[in-house]
Formats: sequence, C-alpha cells, structure tokens
Amino acid sequence: MKVNCLIEKDEDGYYYASIPSLPGCFTQAKTYDELIRRLDEAISLYLEVNESPEPDELREFVGVQRIEIKTCQG
Repeated sequence: MKVNCLIEKDEDGYYYASIPSLPGCFTQAKTYDELIRRLDEAISLYLEVNESPEPDELREFVGVQRIEIKTCQG
C-alpha cells in the first residue's frame, strides 16, 4: 500500500508526519529514519483497528504550497 504523508520539522528538530487519507494517523520522531519506522507502525496499527480504505476513497495528492496569509486584527 502506498500513501501520501505530510512531513514537517519543527524548530527543535523533531519530525512530525500525518497521513491525510487515514484520519487520525500520525506520529513524530527525533530523526527522519525513526519517523519512517514509526510511520510504518502507525499505519499498520491504524489498519488493524480501522477498515482499509478503498483506492477510490484515498485522496489524490495535489501538492504543497507555502502561502502568506494577511490576518485582520479587529
């Protein structure tokens, strides 16, 4: 099974990953390699508890874009 995951790195160097097509499936780790191992475990556990999504249910990955948001302060 192949899934798209969103991986981010915070200011302390920790990696965070989530699987948008598997709601609630996420993990974190100090290193990228550890994150990948934990992702494999998180996906396996998710699929044990939840029904495996059908291919048509998986969201199509479009891309990631950095945008600037101007906030209104009232």
